[in-house]
Amino acid sequence: MAETFRLTLAQLNPTVGAIAANAALARDVWAQGHAAGAQMVALPEMFITGYQTQDLILKPSFVAAAMAAVQALAVDCATGPALGIGGPVVQDGQLYNGYYVLAGGRVAATVLKHHLPNDGVFDEKRVFAAAEVGAPVTVGPLRLGIPICEDAWHPDVTAALAAAGADILLIPNGSPYHRGKPLQRVRLMQTRVAETGLALVYLNMTGGQDDQVFDGASFVVNPGGQIALQMPQFDDAVVQVDFTRGPQGWQAVPGDLTPIPRIWEADYRACVLSLRDYLAKTGFKQVLLGLSGGIDSAIVATIAADAIGPANVRCVMLPSGFTSAHSLQDAGEVARNLGCRLDTVPIGGAQAAVGAALQPLFAGTAPGITEENIQSRLRGLMLMAISNKTGAMLLTTGNKSEMAVGYCTIYGDMNGGYNPIKDMYKTRVFETCRWRNENHRPWMLGPTGAVIPERVISKAPSAELREGQRDDDSLPPYPVLDAILEGLVDREQSVAEIVAQGHDLAVVKRVEQLLYVSEYKRYQAAPGTRLTPHAFGLDRRYPIANRWRGGG
Repeated sequence: MAETFRLTLAQLNPTVGAIAANAALARDVWAQGHAAGAQMVALPEMFITGYQTQDLILKPSFVAAAMAAVQALAVDCATGPALGIGGPVVQDGQLYNGYYVLAGGRVAATVLKHHLPNDGVFDEKRVFAAAEVGAPVTVGPLRLGIPICEDAWHPDVTAALAAAGADILLIPNGSPYHRGKPLQRVRLMQTRVAETGLALVYLNMTGGQDDQVFDGASFVVNPGGQIALQMPQFDDAVVQVDFTRGPQGWQAVPGDLTPIPRIWEADYRACVLSLRDYLAKTGFKQVLLGLSGGIDSAIVATIAADAIGPANVRCVMLPSGFTSAHSLQDAGEVARNLGCRLDTVPIGGAQAAVGAALQPLFAGTAPGITEENIQSRLRGLMLMAISNKTGAMLLTTGNKSEMAVGYCTIYGDMNGGYNPIKDMYKTRVFETCRWRNENHRPWMLGPTGAVIPERVISKAPSAELREGQRDDDSLPPYPVLDAILEGLVDREQSVAEIVAQGHDLAVVKRVEQLLYVSEYKRYQAAPGTRLTPHAFGLDRRYPIANRWRGGG
């Protein structure tokens, strides 16, 4: 009779700092694995603490509480399958990113992370010590090689585990989403399988944590590179995987291959999930936002309705004397289509009062951007007042193009606690609106159909802070601007390289200047959903005082 091994994979959503709640999730999934006849239940990297912890992991009491919770889990899960769970480990006064294998009422084995990522959103070298490569862990008939996350992105750890006699590779991960990440993971793990000849389990967590979204999409690769199992992207899931030993070693019995959504859907799902989890994990149940009649606030309102339901989304229109009739109409139609409450709070009186108060100081000067920004800041003040009074979190609605060049008012339209489109260029906002109008999924809590009117998508963008204002009065057309920004921000290209692609030198240099001088605004901006490896925030850390310009 062939040897078999049943492994329960738990692709779940922990909460940073909620140690007891995370332990309860682990106990529950262990019980599910026990009932299913599993020999081991596996959870992702740093599951007991949630991930990423950043400097919270440097607090000794936090680490002690996490390790104590793991010990308690070992006792609670003594009779049944082994339990694999990620968490902090302290050995010889050093703090490690570790993975515990619990069996028989005790910690049967501890694996420590060797390669510590120190790029993008990761600063693990700041908080953890790097360990030597460990040995495989025996669970039932299997010798498990357990490279933790980054350890599998390099060939040395998996090669060492294979040489030491590992039968399969189990890789617990905390791998955040960015556009195209699932395919990148699969291809790299297929390379590890080709190098070692071992079946491989890639187990990732789900859920939003601040700006990052852990998208699950766990999978199993058999020797030869075939995908034996593909778990869903973004959804929590618990799956049983059976391995059998044959003449060529251990292989997984093929299971479900859940399709990975295309990028337009994946990006939108990331925005919805990140907002939903940010609110849930910070204790907010409702949101509000300024609904201007423009495209950015329309898509943010739609994301919010899909995340927490239209009844929990409050929209506020704050017209001035420059607000067009069609903006009022369009804001009303968006709110009606979504089923969200819409209040109207004119700012004309407040604007006149501020103007009168400042008149003695501004006498002899011409009205200009100062007066425009007063309107934006009055809107920000009123929205924050409503937020304070109602307890609803204010959402800010600036896209990545505006954030890049500073086409936003600090302490005005930048006010808010979260921004789900912070990493979405304006040209992608247009296409995302069209995608949402044409698609609806079960995870969306908002209504079906074309919720964003065509006029909102097709009309020329305007901040409406002066008569006849259009965005392209101050900025290059968005297709041109976004192409330049993708070069400067996403690809770190020089001015000369971007000009060589056909862009005007003066325009490129002006955009570069705007990008650098706006760093102080981004430094004070609300967090928002990370969609790319070059999001503003942990991915891209530039000095505020900076004289460098790319030349050309």
